[in-house]
Amino acid sequence: MSPGDEHDSFGGVGGSGQTRTRLPEGNSGDVYGGARRPVRSPRSLITVVGVVVLLIAAIAFANRGGADPADTADPTSGTPGKTAPTAATGVRPVTGKNGAIPTGYAHDEQGAQSAATNYAVALGSTEMFTPAGRGEIVTTVYAPDAAQARRDELDKAYSDKQFLSGIGLQEDGTAPQGTTFISRVVPAGSKVESYTDDRATVSVWYSSLFGITGETSKNPVSEAWYTETYELRWVEGDWKVVTSTQKDGPVPVARDQRASSAQDMEDAVGQFGGFTYAR
Repeated sequence: MSPGDEHDSFGGVGGSGQTRTRLPEGNSGDVYGGARRPVRSPRSLITVVGVVVLLIAAIAFANRGGADPADTADPTSGTPGKTAPTAATGVRPVTGKNGAIPTGYAHDEQGAQSAATNYAVALGSTEMFTPAGRGEIVTTVYAPDAAQARRDELDKAYSDKQFLSGIGLQEDGTAPQGTTFISRVVPAGSKVESYTDDRATVSVWYSSLFGITGETSKNPVSEAWYTETYELRWVEGDWKVVTSTQKDGPVPVARDQRASSAQDMEDAVGQFGGFTYAR
């Protein structure tokens, strides 16, 4: 109810708004001729009571908005192979974090999708290109029995000098002085391919920003689209990755927009933080 509405609701109740002074009976000084104030009609009383009840109901409904989502919404999950909405369902996506990576997902289809999506972001970050960052990510994201084998594979790939040089990075996986390395995964959606109580296959469709800013960069930041499919397993109270496969697309048609300058891209990646993603 707007302030104007509230005024209208009460303005016509109980007289014209003038102040009436009741003098003792028999006093001829009553400026209104001694007339008694009319008794409020039952209809007016009903109107006032109705308005008060509506106001109380509105306040109670508004106060529900601050409640814990987990207490006011039931978990929902999509059906494998069916299109599902990407809007938040009201269930908290995670209960904690391991470093910068969200962990502690719900033991259901929604939790598996949230896990796969957030793990895609971690695995596509700049931290994967440094030994310390890569070790933390792999330990957090992968199931224990798959982590060591995957760590060896990734260490070999990400430490290859020819590979690093080809994308414009130094041997330690960092950008040359005066430039900024950008590697960011931006999920567009996820879906459950299959699900059981302890295993799930989830595909994540995302856009990837990748390159190096700087006037001298030979690898400017570009955009690409991929779909990553993760095999997840429920391990020690959380969803963890076992294996993953990647394919190109779906790729949307690019709009006719002018590319931003290297400085604009560098400013953007520093000013716009990432998200914790949830189904």
